[in-house]
Parts: sequence; structure tokens; C-alpha cells
Amino acid sequence: MSDPLPPDPPASDPPASDPPPPAAATRVAPRPARPRVAPARPNDNPPLDARSAQGRVDDFREAFASIRAELRKAIVGQVEVIEEILISLFAGGHVLIEGVPGTGKTLIVRTLGQALNLTFNRIQFTIDLMPADITGTRVLLEQDGRRELAFARGPVFAHVLLADEINRATPKTQSALLEAMAEGQVTAAGTTYKLQPPFFVLATLNPIEMEGTYPLPEAQLDRFLFKVALPYPNTGDMQRIIGSTTTATVPEVTPVFPPRRAAARVEELKALVREVLVAPHLEEYAAALVRATIPRGSKFAPAGPSLLPADEQIARYVAFGSSPRGGQALLLGAKVRALLAGRVNITYDDIDRVAVPALNHRLVLNFAARADDIDPRALIQRLLDAARRLHR
Repeated sequence: MSDPLPPDPPASDPPASDPPPPAAATRVAPRPARPRVAPARPNDNPPLDARSAQGRVDDFREAFASIRAELRKAIVGQVEVIEEILISLFAGGHVLIEGVPGTGKTLIVRTLGQALNLTFNRIQFTIDLMPADITGTRVLLEQDGRRELAFARGPVFAHVLLADEINRATPKTQSALLEAMAEGQVTAAGTTYKLQPPFFVLATLNPIEMEGTYPLPEAQLDRFLFKVALPYPNTGDMQRIIGSTTTATVPEVTPVFPPRRAAARVEELKALVREVLVAPHLEEYAAALVRATIPRGSKFAPAGPSLLPADEQIARYVAFGSSPRGGQALLLGAKVRALLAGRVNITYDDIDRVAVPALNHRLVLNFAARADDIDPRALIQRLLDAARRLHR
């Protein structure tokens, strides 16, 4: 910045008796203009405070690592599954877990509730389960000679809810979870009851027994942030499982958070995820991935060019692609990945690593895909490979 201009010398007043001096005939040079500084523009997406950002990121990583360590006391192997479930928790979403019987689906969810020190309920879905069995119902109470209707809360009123074998219930009962998952509330007899945050639904699917099951409708599948596949354990993990579960020693899970602060701590960590920065070109990349899952020949396909070329197998096997919720899942999952890496901004790799669990259940495959036994996860991986060649 230039030095300030010196003040003008004060003009001396002429004597009262003398006449005013004549106007000067010479031309006076104009004063140099002071440099003008453009006002600072407010940042539309303010970054984390530089002084406290690293401390908050370290706190998140320590809490995540502690919860993961407690889960691994009871769960043998399944490292990626545990990580994806925790990512969905802190991203504020729900998880659909698909796996064969006996692979530890229920154990993972129950252990998570113990590690977080949050309230936990389990609903075993059956064909005769009714919506009121989930949300609650009004019951007639008699006290001091008076009768009145009172609302008896159902098992949905918990922080961590296990919906075990959700595909065994009828669509009417399955839809009872929709309002709770989307709005965080339950409506019964015209009255709305708020669910206490955090509210985390983990639903399990049994892919083997198809008799007496009801596939989840696409609208409800879209409500889950991630769909996680739980594979068979390998030989080493199998040996550890059968060895550790046939002894008198039972693993003891230690709660990570104190009981009175557990819910608030989880909400604090979830709020931190929302503050992670996303550059515009990464938003564009996530949108392009979602757009690429929609076949170009669909009557619902958006108009205009796409950043990624049309994929032959997407056009052949996919009837409907991902909704915008798929893009939200990509960015929220990538934000958690960034915090785990000690960063406050996401990268291409963060998005790629969450693309399969975030998008695989949002692709509606056609009959040709079922006939050829096409896995939607393989289709998403093809899109990621094409994106890497074009944009990296």
C-alpha cells in the first residue's frame, strides 16, 4: 500500500482590511487518487477454523478408530464391512446388509450399539408382522377408575435399530420404516412423535431363501445410504471364529462414549462431516457418475451432454439408474473418508472408494441382466474405470 498523502497546509486567513486576493491564473495539478481496495467477498462455503480444524479432525479419527477396535473384539475379519457401516453412521444414513446366514450380521449391529453406548432394539421381521408392531399403537389404560388411550411406543424408538431379515415382511410393514428413516419421526393415530437423534437403521437381507420373502421396493431401497455385502469368511478367519466362539471366554465390548454424552457426541461427529469441503470439479465428477448410471435410451434420461461416454452394458442391462440420492451418498461418504485420512477436503479417490456401496442398490436391472447373472457392482466398477481414464 502506498504511503498516505500529506495533509494540505492550512490556508492563512487574509486580514480583514485587505481585499481578497485575485483568482490564480495558473492551473493547479489534481491530487493523486488514493488506491481503492476491493472489498473482501464472503466465502460461500467457509472452511473449518484453521486453529481448531486439526484438533477436531484428530478427535474424529480417534473416535472412529476406538469404535472400530471395539467392534473387532467381537467380529472376526470383515474389515471393509465394518468400515463402511461406520462411514454410513457418521454420514447420517442407513445401511442395508446382505449376507448369507451365520456370517455375523446381527452380531455386528448389536456390538455397534454396545460400543456407541446407545439404545438398541431388534425387530425380527416375519410375514405376520404389522406396522403397529414397529411404530407402536394406542392402548386403553385404566387408572383410578378412569379409562384413557395412551400411546405405547414401538421398538422403532431407539438410537440403533436392527431390522432383521426385512424382506420377510409384507410391503405394508416394510413401508412403516419409511417415515422414520426419511423424516426421523413416527405418526400414529394422527399424532407425530419425534425420534431422538441419532437414529440409525441397519436392515439385513437373506439372499438364499426366496420363498415367503418380499423384495424391497425401489423407493425404500433408495432410502439406504449404503448397501453392504457380507461375504463368507476366509480360511484363517473361519479358524479364528470357530476357535473363539467355542470357549468359555466371551469378548467384552467397552463403550466408547459415556452414557449421558453418547448421543450428543455422535451428533457432533456427524456435524463435522458436513463441514468438509468439496471443490466444484468434484461435485461435477460425482454428478457425472450418477448420470452415467442412467441408460441414454430411457424415457426418463435427462437431456443434454454427459461428461462420461455411454456404457454399452449400462444401456443393455439397466432399466433405471440412480436418483440424486446416489450423488448425496457419494459426497457424504467421501467426506467421512477425507476425515479418516486427516483432510478437510475430499479427493477423487474418496468418491471412488464409496461408489460401489453408495450406488449398487440404486440400479434397477432388467430381465436380460437377471438372465445373464449381472452384478450391479461390476457395472459401477466399469463406470469408475472409464472415469479414471478420462478425468485423471
